[in-house]
Amino acid sequence: MARLHAAKNASRDVARLTSAAKADALHAIADALEAAAGRIVEANAADLARGAAEGIGDSLLDRLRLTPERVGALAAAVRDVAALPDPVGQVVGGHRLPNGVALEQVRVPFGVVAAIYEARPNVTVDIAALALRSGNAVLLRGGSAARDSNIVLVQVMRDALVAAGVPADAVQSVDDFGRTGARALMTGRGFIDVLVPRGSAQLIAAVVTESTVPVIETGAGNVHVFLDESAPQDWARDIVVNAKVQRPSVCNAAETVLVHRAAADRLVGDIVRALQAEGVTVHGDEATVARADEVVAATEADWQTEYLGLDIAMRVVEDLDAALEHIRTYSTGHTESIITTDSRNADRFLAEVDSAVVMVNASTRFTDGGEFGFGAEVGISTQKLHARGPMGLSELTSTKWLARGSGQVRA
Repeated sequence: MARLHAAKNASRDVARLTSAAKADALHAIADALEAAAGRIVEANAADLARGAAEGIGDSLLDRLRLTPERVGALAAAVRDVAALPDPVGQVVGGHRLPNGVALEQVRVPFGVVAAIYEARPNVTVDIAALALRSGNAVLLRGGSAARDSNIVLVQVMRDALVAAGVPADAVQSVDDFGRTGARALMTGRGFIDVLVPRGSAQLIAAVVTESTVPVIETGAGNVHVFLDESAPQDWARDIVVNAKVQRPSVCNAAETVLVHRAAADRLVGDIVRALQAEGVTVHGDEATVARADEVVAATEADWQTEYLGLDIAMRVVEDLDAALEHIRTYSTGHTESIITTDSRNADRFLAEVDSAVVMVNASTRFTDGGEFGFGAEVGISTQKLHARGPMGLSELTSTKWLARGSGQVRA
């Protein structure tokens, strides 16, 4: 596919840009997004109308929606990325050999970063900004749900790059090729250096299974909050409600609440009522049903479900050990949080929970590249190789070794 060749060629030009030139290009993109906000929202309205007619569901519609405020937030995020330290050239490590050869390991761009995602036009901008700041070209497959939005977003960014003296082909979409475009990204060995899928578990599994290029796997978020015996009632209530309700359609929203049995009489009824007041349907085990009204009896499937909406599962467990076992069984390795004032239990939770992000006394909604100070994120990796958790600039770089000698030869 010609666009893969064009991206590879553009990546060499982007890799040679100075840090200041990359920042200038990103500021040009941010300015252009704000200037084109009306066009972007108008295109997005067509996507929303088509999605509603096709019944794609409230959670996807929420991810799909762009308002003037959200476009402004995208532009602000691009400026935040521009202000971050450039990772390219950063020294990771190094030493001098006994023979005097100096070794230095430095960060370098991957080259061409590709992304396959669905119904998330904000990802179009976030990944492009992070890719450019880290010296990469980017190829995007945003899916049919956000087709009209992405056409405008990509064109706005390409025009801004040209105005800033950067090749337009540093940002490209293959959406107009449909599934053929997606397959080209997955099989583009020699052109695509890394591929990041974001979206449903089905999409991610398909990309991981079918790709012949390296994939950084992002994962679903079956996210847990454990209320320990010592959990303060106001902390427990506020954190659970925020983790579920603040934006329920995203992968860092809480999906299961586990309650220590010794705290169940004190906490369950209060938290269920607080959730229900926000429109949340609680699916509970027998112990939860016995302590609160209008709770739906939970089934085995509820412990496995990423609702991505106003539903949550609640279970009363015997103790911390039982909570850890439940998380080991059902977690997708995304984010888990414990609410406690017991430092020993907090330390055990941090040490024994094997997820990308593990928290104490904080809402799971903080698992986010922007909240972590990355400006934006490529995705949240739940794998253990190279990148784990929110992926920012450094996760879009590799390293190479530089050796400086003075005539040495190997004996």
